[in-house]
Amino acid sequence: MRLNRLIGIITTLQQKGKVTAPYLAEKFEVSRRTIARDIEDICRAGIPIVTTQGSGGGISIMDGFTIDTTVLTEDELQAIFAGISSLDSVSNRPSNASLRDKLGGQLETMDHIVIDLASFYKGSLSEKIELLKAAISAHRQVSFRYYYNRGEEIKCIEPALIVFKWTSWYVFGYCPDRADFRMYKLNRLWELEMLDTTFQPREIPREKLQFGQHLTDDILISARFAPELKYRLVEEYGPSSFTAREDGWLDATYWFTDYDYALQWFLGWGSRVRVLAPEPFVTRYREELRKMLDALDQT
Repeated sequence: MRLNRLIGIITTLQQKGKVTAPYLAEKFEVSRRTIARDIEDICRAGIPIVTTQGSGGGISIMDGFTIDTTVLTEDELQAIFAGISSLDSVSNRPSNASLRDKLGGQLETMDHIVIDLASFYKGSLSEKIELLKAAISAHRQVSFRYYYNRGEEIKCIEPALIVFKWTSWYVFGYCPDRADFRMYKLNRLWELEMLDTTFQPREIPREKLQFGQHLTDDILISARFAPELKYRLVEEYGPSSFTAREDGWLDATYWFTDYDYALQWFLGWGSRVRVLAPEPFVTRYREELRKMLDALDQT
């Protein structure tokens, strides 16, 4: 992170004019000798640094020398800050303070966007993300217990990317057992460990980076929803996704990727939805309702 420190030193000198070596050493948590080497490298980069001794002395940028600080526009800075703020919501090592120090007053008006990517599992989620980041940087395999609809299984992968998509966090990596890249949801992933086994990073085929491309919506289901569910339909599909009937109920037809997910989705509405078509799905829906009633009778 030496480059970050060099940028931080330059920014500090721009903001404060003149500072002492002990001040910089304490601020960046390094020795005075390290600061001296950093100052020499900054000079080699073409930025003239002046060091004066005695009372009132210190380190400063030569008078008359200016550094262009308009490389990034305000909108670009806002986008950077919003992105880092969102990542801080799931990080144990927030970056906002460091970024503010480096960019100074340019960020004073950029607190009007709040993106919180954390969840109910923020503690464990942060730990998983930090461990995965370390494993990716060190090119070390990870193992974990994974829970899915067919049960649970111990997995071992070569982690490549940490992905936030579909409102959830995932790790994307190469699975040697499957000889292919796979996505694993972090909330289904437990007992995560970084292994001693290292790997050579693999080139990721471009089509594999089209996350979700393999998911196709090819099941069309029609249903009638109670009036009080309008806000949920608007939230998920938009205000033009249904037709209001005279009695207030809402007719809608939606695409789904598979019957299992659709079944769970419709059952979640209880008596406030009436499934209309297609007939095979209506039959399966009724069978599942009967199973639920039978289970209640057996309690």
